[in-house]
Amino acid sequence: MSEKLSRSQEDYLEEIRNQVIERGFAKVTDISKALNVKKASVTGALNALSARRLINYEPYSKITLTEEGEIFAKEIMLKHENLCDFFENILGLSKTEASENACRMEHIVSEEFFANFVKFSRFIRDYGAKNPEFLNEYRTLLKKNR
Repeated sequence: MSEKLSRSQEDYLEEIRNQVIERGFAKVTDISKALNVKKASVTGALNALSARRLINYEPYSKITLTEEGEIFAKEIMLKHENLCDFFENILGLSKTEASENACRMEHIVSEEFFANFVKFSRFIRDYGAKNPEFLNEYRTLLKKNR
């Protein structure tokens, strides 16, 4: 995809994917409730995403992702999941705080940053698995600084 989506458009794609996974399609009303926005805002966003061929959308019909939309939504969710996991399991943030920070960051990090972040996260996990005292020492440090 040549042009980057806005944070809002990414949020819509992510929510549509969540609903499609849950029940096979998304609806304007449910997207509106989930994202806490007005139905008119949802309709505008859906028209924009449809114009970019990321979703299948006609007024008053079920909403699904196109193949390209599915790929893009999976990439967004992968960023969210990796960031959230690191924040919660390495940095020791609560599940809620980890998710909130991941949601903010998933939209702004570059592909290079994300690729390097995943490598770093795997390195820390692998190193910690081989050297349990490393992660234990780090977790002790976290507790001292609270």
